[in-house]
Amino acid sequence: MQEPAILDSHLHLVDRSRLDYPWLSGAPALDRDWLLETYAEEARRIGIGGAIHMEVDVADARLEDETDWIAELAASGIFPIRGAIAACRPESAEFPAFLDRSAARDLVVGFRRVLHVVPDEVSKGELFRQNIRLLSGPDLPFDLCVLARQLPLAIELVDSAPNTRFVLDHCGVPDIEGGQWDTWARNLSEIAKRPNVCAKISGVVAYGGAGWTLDELSRWVTHTAETFGPERICWGGDWPVNTLGGGLSTWVAATRAIFAGCSAEERAALYSGNAARIWKL
Repeated sequence: MQEPAILDSHLHLVDRSRLDYPWLSGAPALDRDWLLETYAEEARRIGIGGAIHMEVDVADARLEDETDWIAELAASGIFPIRGAIAACRPESAEFPAFLDRSAARDLVVGFRRVLHVVPDEVSKGELFRQNIRLLSGPDLPFDLCVLARQLPLAIELVDSAPNTRFVLDHCGVPDIEGGQWDTWARNLSEIAKRPNVCAKISGVVAYGGAGWTLDELSRWVTHTAETFGPERICWGGDWPVNTLGGGLSTWVAATRAIFAGCSAEERAALYSGNAARIWKL
């Protein structure tokens, strides 16, 4: 039986002629343009039928410019972009006005502020947490992008905003190469107790080191899936970051193998149904 088309919930695009990416100079393996045409060619070949764009931590002054650019790409017909998870700065007093503007755009389906590039104290601030609570009004989810050591920080943030929906990126960014299992597994199980949190099975090939194997990767992915359950997980590619661990096709193949024993209904939920529900597509 043919598998359902994948809805990729985590696509990054980079065009240095359009936007400013201060972090790219410190990531030489990724310091180039990553364009929709390149992604689309590979994605179509491996059964990806649409994508949600994930913000790429552009310069602060360019946050809304990124959304404008993704809107142009969505209208271009190059590949189906079903929504955009926009960058935001909840630590700013300007956030409520920004939220009003962004929520009025049909393309914007959620928000993210990468938390491992700022001091831990940022997300502990009352203004930050107050602004995250505002997301419950338009019911737009907030993606949690934290390192494994920051999972307790993510739990604190979730507990401070019980009416806001959250999506934990990349299985909580486990240190697969270093085998740092115990604390990660315990904290992942703890955050999964919060019913307003879902998990993204996304891009973990980038954390396995050059010699990762399917058996090694499966342990971490399976724990995430079992901890959150089949209704609270979705699939994400994390292109182009996944090129650090084999690339998009390799990650799709690994995921297909790991979840091959699940029911057709569970696989359909993972690959498309849950994402469509989480981001109201």
